[in-house]
Amino acid sequence: MYQIKIRNMQVDNVTKSEMEMNLANPTENIVCAIDIGTSKIAALVGRKNQFGKIEILGIGNCPSFGVQRGVVVNIAKTVESIKKAVTDAEQQSGIKFKQVHVGIAGQHIKSLQHRGILTRNNNETWISYEDIQKLKNEMYKLALPPGDKILHVLPQEYIVDNEPGIYGEPIGMMGVRLEGNFHIITGAIAAIQNIERCIITAGLEVASIELEPLASADAVLSKEELEGGVCLVDIGGGTTDIAIFENFVIRHTAVIPLGGNTITDDLKDFKILKDQAEDLKKQYGSAIPLEELRNKHVFIKGEGATKTIGKNEVNLLAVSKVISARMREILAHVAFQINLSKFEKKLIGGIVLTGGGSQLQHLARLTESETGQSARLGFPREHLASTKIPNVDNPIYATGIGLLIRGFKIREEAILNGQEAAFAPKETIKEEIVVKEEVVDTQIKENESFDISTKIEENKSEAHEIIALQGQGAGRKVSLLSSLSSKFGKWIQADIEDFESK
Repeated sequence: MYQIKIRNMQVDNVTKSEMEMNLANPTENIVCAIDIGTSKIAALVGRKNQFGKIEILGIGNCPSFGVQRGVVVNIAKTVESIKKAVTDAEQQSGIKFKQVHVGIAGQHIKSLQHRGILTRNNNETWISYEDIQKLKNEMYKLALPPGDKILHVLPQEYIVDNEPGIYGEPIGMMGVRLEGNFHIITGAIAAIQNIERCIITAGLEVASIELEPLASADAVLSKEELEGGVCLVDIGGGTTDIAIFENFVIRHTAVIPLGGNTITDDLKDFKILKDQAEDLKKQYGSAIPLEELRNKHVFIKGEGATKTIGKNEVNLLAVSKVISARMREILAHVAFQINLSKFEKKLIGGIVLTGGGSQLQHLARLTESETGQSARLGFPREHLASTKIPNVDNPIYATGIGLLIRGFKIREEAILNGQEAAFAPKETIKEEIVVKEEVVDTQIKENESFDISTKIEENKSEAHEIIALQGQGAGRKVSLLSSLSSKFGKWIQADIEDFESK
């Protein structure tokens, strides 16, 4: 008679917070992004569904106190705002994340055009992905002004053996001489390092740094607009970002150091506080001074102990004239950049306005009259799945949603090229699995035994899957202990019946 020792796995000491705050990793198809803007810092958590749409799981917003015109000027305040936004996003989504995709903007962003040439030694083989990457990597060796760094190398056109007009990557083509025209975007090293330091100090890791207008373009522009020609105008708090596309290729980028906060500062001339001016702009701001506003007034309540600070009565027509003057200045810069790009006659899609500053009333009409191009508001709806979070398709989140889209693209490219390990999580959920031994008396013959532990080891993966499902809060009620107990009982019964039959 033998005693068979059965190792029965039980999960103990797994706290509720550990179950709820699961770490985002590549296998869960979750991406996290942080939009560091002049007026706000937004943290977003998104997941791709089975239809390829992005489901927003959580959003965290916090006023930005350490950023001016898209550039970090106070590390401590920026870190504090990032932590607050991240905490709100984690609590809303139930997901604790580590790696984030970050946007960058500011007046220090510049662009240039350059042509690269690669001569292949073997003309008997086709052009490979490695050849394309080698050509792109050569662009990072360009001599730049001191203090600048290359952010993006964006291919515009490839030429194979003097045959131009190849807009996609010529992988699989035969050729000896491989050339490429590239749109290169640079930024100040100090500005990039300051953003990285803020993210790291906040306890996160930088997965990538993306140019904000490119991210916004991914969120609000359609394929037809990208092909036909379109100018994206992202009006933020401190800057207005411009990106021109034609035939799915970026042609021109620019940053204007004027934005929504500039209008707010202008409205302070009505002897009101900044917060009051911001509310006045959002509620009653109009880009076109309409005559019907002449007799309309808004009374601003006072602030402070005496309730006299900021107390004033403001005429809405006067407010509209101030807003219109500043917007005409911004649109004059936009028209200049369009003319500079030499694509003013190729913008079939016209101008797409997005960002928080695009929500001014009648802005599209003013844009059409000032630039001569058709204009519309851009909402990040095309790539979004239904979600319970309200106002997620607001233009103020266009950059954040675009960062999520670019994050998914980067991850998919890494997986295709066998580099998915770069996105592996740096830490995992603490799984304290206690193995307990129980003794079960069973009558068996000498020299005959069966090993239940082998089956337990083979099915550990299923236990881990159940733990992950509970941690993700996937909406499935899974009882780990009952499931395992049931399976172990069936295995034991089956083996005993098999023994008795013999």
